[in-house]
Amino acid sequence: MSVSYHVEFAMEKVNLLQKLSLFSEHWSPKIVGELNGQHVKLAKLKGEFVWHKHDLEDELFYVLKGSFKMQFRDNVIELNENEFLIVPRGVEHCPLAENEVSVLLFEPASTINTGNKSGELTKYNLESI
Repeated sequence: MSVSYHVEFAMEKVNLLQKLSLFSEHWSPKIVGELNGQHVKLAKLKGEFVWHKHDLEDELFYVLKGSFKMQFRDNVIELNENEFLIVPRGVEHCPLAENEVSVLLFEPASTINTGNKSGELTKYNLESI
């Protein structure tokens, strides 16, 4: 039985601050790692995203720097540095960041950032950095 690794991520330590310095755009996740069919992504958020849900995927949002609010239809959860939140599949949500926030995302590779909505913020082919 052979084991295959994606060469760009195999056996490589990742410095999150260095990777975050490589981009400035908001709402444009970058892939920084991959394991077991899951992507580890970095993103910078600012402003309000779109209301959406993911029918098949859970998402983990881990705040590296700053803070933001995850809006749900029935409540709002504020996330600060060193806190994370898992949004279960099928739950409609909308991130809101008054100031720029840097987050690490952990989610299945099949996850489209805008879930069941498509529009100008939808990213289909994410850059690996």
